Amino acid sequence: MSTSVAASVLGDGTGESSVLARKPRRLLLAFFGEYVCDRYFEPLRASVLIGVLEGAGVAASAVRTNLDRMVHSGVLERRRLGREIGFELTEHGSEVLREASGRVNGPAPFEPQGDGWTLVTFSVPEHLRDLRHRLRAALTWAGFAVLRDGLWIAPGAVDLAAALGAIIPDLPPAAVNAFAASELDGFPMADAVRVAWDVERIRGAHHEFIEHWEREDAASELPPLTARTLLVADWLALLRADPRLPRQYMGDDWPADRSFELFTRRHREFAFPAVRDFAALVG
Repeated sequence: MSTSVAASVLGDGTGESSVLARKPRRLLLAFFGEYVCDRYFEPLRASVLIGVLEGAGVAASAVRTNLDRMVHSGVLERRRLGREIGFELTEHGSEVLREASGRVNGPAPFEPQGDGWTLVTFSVPEHLRDLRHRLRAALTWAGFAVLRDGLWIAPGAVDLAAALGAIIPDLPPAAVNAFAASELDGFPMADAVRVAWDVERIRGAHHEFIEHWEREDAASELPPLTARTLLVADWLALLRADPRLPRQYMGDDWPADRSFELFTRRHREFAFPAVRDFAALVG
C-alpha cells in the first residue's frame, strides 16, 4: 500500500476517536472506489457528488472544499460540463483506489501477511516535516506502530517496497532501515504487542462498527447509494484501526470475523439498488 493511499484514505495519519467519524474525503474516496474506478469513465457533476454526501449529513461546502483538495493532491481533475464542473479520477487517483480495494475487498483483511514481524527505523530531517508526516501515515496504514524509541513494528512480512513505493524517491539516502524478525524463546511477543498497540481500542473499533451496521435501521432512511458509500467509508476506517495482529495475542472472543461477515453481508445487500441509483443519477 503506497503512501499516496495513506495520505488520501487515512487523512492526517493520526488516531481517530471513532470509526464512524465520517470525514468527507474518506466518503468521496469510498464513492469513487465503489462506483467510478474502472467502472465509469465520464466526469461526474459536482451536484451528483454533493447530493450523495448530503444524504450522509455532509454540507455542500465541505464537499466542494474536499473536492478541491483532492484535485490539488492529484487524485481528481476538473472538467467543464456546460455550466457545471465535473470531476474525474486521474491515473494516480485510480492507482490509489485500486491499491486500497485490494484490502477493502480482500478475503482476509485482518490476517497478517506472512509470519514473523517487520521492523522499521527512519530518520527524516526536521525541515522535511511534511515528508516525515507522509512516511508515518504510510507506515500506519501498512499496520506499523511505534514499539519504542523510533522503532516501528508490524505483524507479518510487510511488502515495504510497495508500502513506501510513492515516497521512497523523495527520501534522503538511507533514511529508512528495515528488518525481518521472529520471536525468540524466552522473549514472548505478547507484552510487546500490548506496548505497541492499544488492543482494547482496536476491539472497541470493531464493536462500534458491528453495533452500528447490525442495526436493521442503520441505513433504512438513506438512499442505497449513500448507505453503501457510508458502509465502505466506515470499513476503510476500521481497516486503518486494525493492523492485522496475530490472533494468538487477541483472545478467543476477538470480533474481527464478525466485522468481516457483517461488512460482506451488508455490502452485498446494498449492491444492486446502489448501482441502480448510480445509473439513474449519471443517466
